[in-house]
Amino acid sequence: MQKATIVVHGGAGRIRPEFREKALKGVKRAAEAGFDTLKRGGSALDAVEEAVKVLEDDPTFNAGIGSTLTVNGKIEMDASIMDGKTLNAGAVAMVSNIRHPVTLARIIMEKTDHVFIAGSFAETIAELFNLERCNPITEDRLKIWKEYKTKAIEGTYPYLPKLTDLIKLLPELIADTVGAVARDQDGNVAAATSTGGLTLKLPGRIGDTPLIGCGNYADNDAGAVSATGIGEVAIRLVIAKTICDFMKNGLIAQKAAEKGIELVIQKQNNLPMGVIAVDKYGNPGIAHNSESLSWAMITSDNLKTIAGLKYPP
Repeated sequence: MQKATIVVHGGAGRIRPEFREKALKGVKRAAEAGFDTLKRGGSALDAVEEAVKVLEDDPTFNAGIGSTLTVNGKIEMDASIMDGKTLNAGAVAMVSNIRHPVTLARIIMEKTDHVFIAGSFAETIAELFNLERCNPITEDRLKIWKEYKTKAIEGTYPYLPKLTDLIKLLPELIADTVGAVARDQDGNVAAATSTGGLTLKLPGRIGDTPLIGCGNYADNDAGAVSATGIGEVAIRLVIAKTICDFMKNGLIAQKAAEKGIELVIQKQNNLPMGVIAVDKYGNPGIAHNSESLSWAMITSDNLKTIAGLKYPP
C-alpha cells in the first residue's frame, strides 16, 4: 500500500473578509470527502471528482452553484479531469445549468471519443446521462457582478485595462477556480478543476480550466497539478504540464509548485496565480503569488486535515 494524498484549492485571488471562514470550511469538507473516497479504496480519479463536486455545491466558490457571471450576465462554466494512469482526460466548457460540470467532464472522458466538448451539445450529453441541472446564479454573485460592471464602465478596475474599452476583466474575485489533485494507494494520480470563469469575462471566453496542460495535468510518471488564477497566464505558460515536467525531472511537488509561480512572476508580470500539486511519491505542493489561496490537504502519513487561506499557513 502506497501513500495516499489529497490536496484541494478553492481559488486564488482576494477572498473578501465575510467569505474567509466559509472558504476555509469548504476546502476542508472537500478534502475530507476526497480522502474518504481514497480510504474506501477508491481511485485518485474518484477522489478528485468527489472533492470538486463538494466545492461545486458550495456557493462560496466560483464553480457550479455560485459561478460568476459574464459581462452580459450569463453563466458559462468550464471543468476538466485527468487520469494520470492512462493520460485519459475529459473537459467541458460554456455550460450554463449543470450542477456538477466536473462529472460531465468525466463522462466526456469515459463515454465519448473526445477530450473536450463545449457549448450546447455538452449540455445535451449531460441530459443523456441524466445529470442534475441547477440555476448557478446566487444573490451574492449577482451583487458582485453589478458592482464590478459599474466599475468597469467607469474605468476603475486595476487589471486588464483593455476591457474598459470593451468593459474590463477583473481578477479580484470572492474565489476563483476550484480544483483537486490526489494520489491513491495504488500509486495512481489524478487532477480535476472547475470554474465559472472570470467575473465580467466576454461571452465565449474559455480560460485555462478545461485546457489539459494548462488548468490541470496528471501523469503517474510525474504527479498531478491543478491551477487557479488568471487563466490567460496559465495558458501562456502551459503551467500545469510545466510543473508536472519539473516533478518528472526530479523536483518534489512543493519545489515544482514554487518554481511554477516563479515563472508567473518572471514572465507574466506577477499576475495572480496559484497551484496545487502532488508528486508520484504522494508529497503535496502548494504555491501562489495571489493575496489569498484557500486550500486543504490530507495525507495517509498523519490523517489530519490541514488547511489555510495562504500558504504556508
